[in-house]
Amino acid sequence: MEVAHRSPFACWFSSMLFCFGGAILAGVMLAEPPVAPLSNTASVLLASVVWYLVVYSPQDLVYSIASIAPVRLVLTGMKEVTRTWKVLGGVVQAQRKYDGLLVMIAVGWAKGAGGGLMSNFEQLVRGIWKPETNELLKMTYPTKITLIGAVLFALQQNHYLPLKKHHLMLIYTVFIVSNKIRMMLTGSSSSPFAHMESAIYHTLFARPAAYSPMAEEHSQPRVKPQPATDSSNGSTSTDTNSSLSNESKNGLTKAKTQDQGEVNDVANKKTD
Repeated sequence: MEVAHRSPFACWFSSMLFCFGGAILAGVMLAEPPVAPLSNTASVLLASVVWYLVVYSPQDLVYSIASIAPVRLVLTGMKEVTRTWKVLGGVVQAQRKYDGLLVMIAVGWAKGAGGGLMSNFEQLVRGIWKPETNELLKMTYPTKITLIGAVLFALQQNHYLPLKKHHLMLIYTVFIVSNKIRMMLTGSSSSPFAHMESAIYHTLFARPAAYSPMAEEHSQPRVKPQPATDSSNGSTSTDTNSSLSNESKNGLTKAKTQDQGEVNDVANKKTD
């Protein structure tokens, strides 16, 4: 809200990036004009009107209505249905230019989750820089589910899945809508693929610590340099030992001198 009052244009631009970010990113990847999605004037006007009502409505009336649980559930379901069409549209759009499975997956993923993938750029528009929120470093649930959908639709378009397109669309849409509604009702943010992700990671990417070169470097003991006090103490103790040895030598010399004096006295007495 601070950005909305300080710079309405920056707030509007960041909102448009969330709405059309997927189409813009897919256009950039396919060497198409990134402003092409903005050529649909009706869609831009509709998104702008919704943005204005949500942000600047008196007493936040529109936002309060959208926050009601039943309304949120309906809006969330509509958003997930739109995600299915975006992912499929990106896969088909890439297939028209490149008959490559990886390109189809990448473009479908970008078009379905472009708002999240461009979150760092959107933050820069609002004057915020948080590189640790990069979606590639820590994927959120929408980004993961969009990637899975892009893989499935790309496989189906290349006839690797024994399913018709409308059947796969129905299965995928029902799954993401029901799962998203379940997460909203239960207040849980855990991914349904958490156990599978953990198993794949530990099987394919996690190395035992005993065979890791970095672990060996850290496990080697380091020789700590002795502080200056130790050297001073060592020199002091050496000086003390040397002084003690000198004193003992002097004592022995004095004792021998006294004994020799006594022997001379006895000899003189005998002579007298």
